[in-house]
Amino acid sequence: MRKTQELFSLQGKTALVTGGSRGLGLQMAEALGEQGARIVISARKQDELDEAVAHLKERGIEASSIAVDLQKETNVHPFVEEALRRLGQIDILVNNAGASWGAPAEEHPLEAWDKVMNLNVRSIFLVSQAVGKLSMIPRRYGKIINISSIAGLAGNGPGTMQTIAYNTSKGAVINFTRTLAGEWGRHGITVNSIAPGFFPSKMTKGVLENIGVDKLAKGAPLGRLGDDEDLKGAVVLFASDASKHITGQILAIDGGVSAV
Repeated sequence: MRKTQELFSLQGKTALVTGGSRGLGLQMAEALGEQGARIVISARKQDELDEAVAHLKERGIEASSIAVDLQKETNVHPFVEEALRRLGQIDILVNNAGASWGAPAEEHPLEAWDKVMNLNVRSIFLVSQAVGKLSMIPRRYGKIINISSIAGLAGNGPGTMQTIAYNTSKGAVINFTRTLAGEWGRHGITVNSIAPGFFPSKMTKGVLENIGVDKLAKGAPLGRLGDDEDLKGAVVLFASDASKHITGQILAIDGGVSAV
């Protein structure tokens, strides 16, 4: 029987983190690397990836990056193949790449709807499918972690956000997680989702400015927003053998907002 510290260890494991150049993605990549995993991160902008890899390497983490636009279907398979070339195998997949768009539902541009859906839902399906077929299913082992949002658990209150595409996409990610967990459990693959609440980031900057940090913090039982370490424990749990009997679950990390 392994000790608890061993169950949470990621020594010898590999991880692919999409949207890993900044914000929540970089925080999670850092956590996985600190536990011993070798990391490949992806995003669209090479300069941001270079900064993120330097940040990880400063912390003694073995990391590299791949610049890719996951909205384009034809990019997915070559991207996963290149990640496999570097890592040898993919033990952990963190589907974090995502986008948002703010507009009233009656005026929401179709182009923006498609952009959000393609990145937030379609790309998660395509990347998971490729990683599953090329690495996880043949080896009968894998940890898939989909980043959803508490926006996928409910709608928006009057006078707050107008993000119908984003909320819809994150609701889809939540049920995608449950459905894939049901199908791929027989392959030894766990599929879980982290649903963050409000964290300061480039994506949430506009909302935080419009609604106000203090107002959003007061709406949380813990009275604050998420910080630069609040996702670390959850992603390590779902990526490690500590969660070997957990699949199809959604963990909200939101200071208690979704509980009240």
